[in-house]
Amino acid sequence: MTRRVVLVLLAAFLLIGTAGQAQAAGYRYWSFWDRDGGKWVYATQGPSLVRPSDGDVQGFRFAVSENSDDAAQPRGTADFASICAKTPAEDGTKRVALVLDFGAASDAPSGETPPAPRTACAQVSPDATTADALAAVAGPLRYDTNALLCAIASYPKTGCGEQVSQKEDSSATAAPKAAEGKEDEDGPSIGLYAGIAVVAALAAAATWQARRRRNATR
Repeated sequence: MTRRVVLVLLAAFLLIGTAGQAQAAGYRYWSFWDRDGGKWVYATQGPSLVRPSDGDVQGFRFAVSENSDDAAQPRGTADFASICAKTPAEDGTKRVALVLDFGAASDAPSGETPPAPRTACAQVSPDATTADALAAVAGPLRYDTNALLCAIASYPKTGCGEQVSQKEDSSATAAPKAAEGKEDEDGPSIGLYAGIAVVAALAAAATWQARRRRNATR
């Protein structure tokens, strides 16, 4: 009986561990951002729908993220004046500053190396979308059949928003507002620790019961 209890407890422990790992699943994709004052804001529309104004700063970041709340922001300072300093204003056009962050090596698909982050100033027609601006300075772009942006400047060569089995540890900094008030999301969750404690308690109870039975039979 004791051996059976131990096996059941061991199976429960393994299930708890597996559940903790399952929570770490994420997706590898290009996220789209707007610069609002001194901070990045996750865009609520895709680049093919947004029509930025002259002087806007927008960013793209390639990374593995579970959802928009923990998505990694483009790195570096984003300033329209410095990015578009060498692109003078012209009548009948607008200038859009773009920050392109190709992500960390740990976020890259197998066999690929991310290019260095860079900025670009796109000078486009007044009615151009962000996708138009991006195509003007960072092509070729690649989209899937659902119009999801898959690659900027041909990176990555393959894949598009695919799910990864476990969230990869990126050396890039995550969004400050997403990191504040959260405990180590990549580590074991509170639920996992609670499950371990329950398993330990049940194991102790089973051992005590087994000893009690042996003493009663003496």
